[in-house]
Amino acid sequence: MSIADIFDSMDYGPAPESAAEALAWLVDQGDRFGHFIDGAFTAPGDGFESRNPATGEVLATLTQATQADVDAAVKAACKAQPRWEKLGGHGRAKVLYAIARLLQKHSRLFAVLEVLDNGKPIREARDIDVPLAQRHFYYHAGMAQLMESELPDAQALGVCGQIIPWNFPLLMLAWKVAPALAMGNTVVLKPAEYTSLTALLFADICQQAGVPKGVVNIVTGDGSVGEMIVASEVDKIAFTGSTEVGRRIREATAGSGKALTLELGGKSPYIVFDDADLDSAVEGLVDAIWFNQGQVCCAGSRLLVQEPVADLFYAKLRHRMDKLRMGSPLDKSIDVGTLVDPVQLQSVTEMVAANTAGHTHVADTPLPEQGCFYPPTLITGLNPADTLMQEEIFGPVLVATTFRTPAEAVELANNSRYGLAATVWSENVNLALDIAPKLAAGVVWVNGTNMMDAAAGFGGVRESGFGREGGWEGLAAYTKPKGTTKPLKEIEPFTGEGGPADGVDRTAKLYIGGKQARPDGGYSAPVYGKAGKLLGHASIANRKDLRNAVEAAHAAKGWSKTTGHLRAQILYYIAENLDARADEFAARLDAMQGGKTGAKEVAACVKRLFTYAAWADKYDGQVHGVPIRGVAIAMKEPVGVIGALCPAEAPLLGLISCMAPAIAMGNRVILSASEPFPLAATDFIQVLETSDVPAGVVNILTGPQSDIADPLARHMDVDAVWSFGASALSAVIEKGSATNLKRTWVNNGHARDWMGAAGEGHAFLQAATEVKNIWVPYGE
Repeated sequence: MSIADIFDSMDYGPAPESAAEALAWLVDQGDRFGHFIDGAFTAPGDGFESRNPATGEVLATLTQATQADVDAAVKAACKAQPRWEKLGGHGRAKVLYAIARLLQKHSRLFAVLEVLDNGKPIREARDIDVPLAQRHFYYHAGMAQLMESELPDAQALGVCGQIIPWNFPLLMLAWKVAPALAMGNTVVLKPAEYTSLTALLFADICQQAGVPKGVVNIVTGDGSVGEMIVASEVDKIAFTGSTEVGRRIREATAGSGKALTLELGGKSPYIVFDDADLDSAVEGLVDAIWFNQGQVCCAGSRLLVQEPVADLFYAKLRHRMDKLRMGSPLDKSIDVGTLVDPVQLQSVTEMVAANTAGHTHVADTPLPEQGCFYPPTLITGLNPADTLMQEEIFGPVLVATTFRTPAEAVELANNSRYGLAATVWSENVNLALDIAPKLAAGVVWVNGTNMMDAAAGFGGVRESGFGREGGWEGLAAYTKPKGTTKPLKEIEPFTGEGGPADGVDRTAKLYIGGKQARPDGGYSAPVYGKAGKLLGHASIANRKDLRNAVEAAHAAKGWSKTTGHLRAQILYYIAENLDARADEFAARLDAMQGGKTGAKEVAACVKRLFTYAAWADKYDGQVHGVPIRGVAIAMKEPVGVIGALCPAEAPLLGLISCMAPAIAMGNRVILSASEPFPLAATDFIQVLETSDVPAGVVNILTGPQSDIADPLARHMDVDAVWSFGASALSAVIEKGSATNLKRTWVNNGHARDWMGAAGEGHAFLQAATEVKNIWVPYGE
């Protein structure tokens, strides 16, 4: 091709990147790898081949980890953890800084090896993956340095089992390893079977950086190795991968006491309004869905276009698709590389082939004859319920439909079981910032996409998982409060006989939708005092009562839109009305429990209501300092509907300690009252009825908590469950929550000092909120 031909066609010429250094590193290792355990590589064992998905060539042979290998890695991590934590924040910061520097020094080696192993274009690995991995270690070196001064009440969890996917092998490693090490944890990491090579290169870097033995351990293998890590004696599991596997991990860890964060699948909406800069929106969409061949959990794979501009936008998009270049991922002029493995290629091919709806456009671009290549594909005219609009394809396939109004756009965007990310394109900033908070997503990008940084938390809601990675909020996943806890003592209800102690029969009802309601089952249970006198009867709630309470809570969704100022006034009013009846409530508590601490508990309740009234309009979000011309706004939003099994040992204070922070943050609650001492909760209904609490915001059930624990955890319209009840219920709640992967907060058999600092504060506010990061670039 002559220069004249090039100027005439304006085609890009080939710009191949040399793989010589990466291949030489593999040869230096003998093209065979063992695991990295206790600071050294083990001898290679029986295993599997790692192949270049663009050519099919074998790159190296990796070792399949056995149970003995995983046990050795966990043992090494357990042994190293106390010393690593005692090294202090500054000591850990120096090691993390050294890792970051070495990642920079060897950046091209990491980029090329990632491309060989994964198939993504070299431009993406070189300009995005590797620099962002460096950024995470630099950022978290700073977090380690600041931990002792800024997080004085936090300590490391211990040993973290980390399981990462194949789409961003090095970047996902950095997202998980950097914060874990910064907070004083040690790690046992399993890279994806397809893409383990950069993790092993990272192990080499750890040796050069002086990471102490046992602090970082890496074991390779298939999914069975991940199962071994989940079942091992680690203190936390951090998993990024499919929703299906995340659900199994949630079930497997239920009741174990292991901390858990899940970053799972997505079907992210990409919303284009009629006033958007269409050419910019097209370029953003290329990045949103064809970046990394669409193998991105937050890919903008679901296009929603406003009807007046839909035809024009589709035409521009098809024209741009036809200009995309496919070929060797090591060619710097290539836009779209290869899928990671023949298995993934087959999966994408079969999903698209099974679709018979809409109109399909395949990019008019030459497809390489060998390798796992799949062409950029657009399918328009689909209905919201079509399979490809609901299921994650995880390939370079974009599906599309249209909308008419902003309200319809929100409804379509939220018509998904996922909730990881979303994109809004509009030149009207008022419209964009009105829409963004309404979207069920952990991250929202305005007039941009795939903006990520270590300073801004990333994570989802719904079946996209829970927990955040990055930013201050991401550190909560790798720390726990300092101090020790005592085992929870189970409390049995008192027994007795005879008639009412005061001569008047009292049968307490349930409180659902702002009204006192008889139990659906028609059963009540007697409540006796310590002396055996009958204090009254409490209703026994069943699954139907729970269903009614959930419906009432959803009907009260307007509460989430009220201001913190209004919620604060109502909490103050509840406190005022409770204080006016303090003597009565104190007497009731004393009669039920047989002590003389009732007055003290009521006083603590009033104080706690004041505390959360104070927080209602002060628990602010943040504006993160991210390296763009713009801002990342971390908004703290209500979780939604929270079910809480209240503690037995603090009949009134425990109930208020669950209710107050939840409603202060805009949630609606379903409270299962203290099982042995329910009458304080049912008396409290009268306070709620006279305190301007809207119907459905607070719902109170009584009866055996074991009867409703599992239905509550499995209910698809409950967004989170807290359990401070009997020890055995923790496992029931966590296992049942796998249905829709709702957030849980359970006691795992540990008691909480409800009268002390542990009974209130930031832990409750964090559990009552979701952090949504809204990225807003600005400038012409």
